[in-house]
Amino acid sequence: MTESSEPRTFVDESLVKARFIRSNLSGVVMRGVILQDAELDSPWLFEDGASLVVNGIDVVPLIDAVLNERYPGRAARTARDPAGLRSAWSALERAWGAMLDRVADMPPGTVDVSVDDEWSFAQTLRHLVLATDVWLGQTILQRDQALHPIGMPFAEYEQDGYDMSIFVTEPPSYDTVLQVRAERVAMVRDFLADVSAEQLKETRESPWDPDYSETVLSCLHTILGEEWEHLRYAERDLDRIAANV
Repeated sequence: MTESSEPRTFVDESLVKARFIRSNLSGVVMRGVILQDAELDSPWLFEDGASLVVNGIDVVPLIDAVLNERYPGRAARTARDPAGLRSAWSALERAWGAMLDRVADMPPGTVDVSVDDEWSFAQTLRHLVLATDVWLGQTILQRDQALHPIGMPFAEYEQDGYDMSIFVTEPPSYDTVLQVRAERVAMVRDFLADVSAEQLKETRESPWDPDYSETVLSCLHTILGEEWEHLRYAERDLDRIAANV
């Protein structure tokens, strides 16, 4: 992501139908703008201290409340004790189970359809395999060679020092994706079954920055956050596919 050294000002400019992908718009100020039919998607919107002010109102708490109502169990994604985390993961398993059932009832090939150049459903599951491997297998459990070859990385992972050659170049079969994904779901479930409050406080080296540490709890929160965000993305795209948009 390229950072501009100087803030830019757009006056009387038309950005109709512009698309900003993986862009940093933090601190952007818009005055007297027309936003009809605009769409904003920010997975970091609910991080501590984040705000989004529209016409003088911070809408982040409102958006968070609506999403919690739409997705039962999502509110538990920031649970801080073992029992709460187990409950949070159970809710996620139910939500993803329903999503998998929905996809199974859709036309053949749906799992490989990309909407607006976003990941397909199968690719989304592959990315969640990678998220589990990075944050649980590699970081929390400190396993060597924790990354499964079918994991779906961002292109930016290469910049973070990952050996991209470990990942497959040809898409695996959907049955293979489902099998590996199920194994990773069970891996999280099994870890949470025995985790203690003391273990949650333990620290680990960040997978992205060796000078920064994460707690076991913060790693689990990252996994939970990834799961809910990608569930939402998957539902959004499946709705578009079903509507033939």
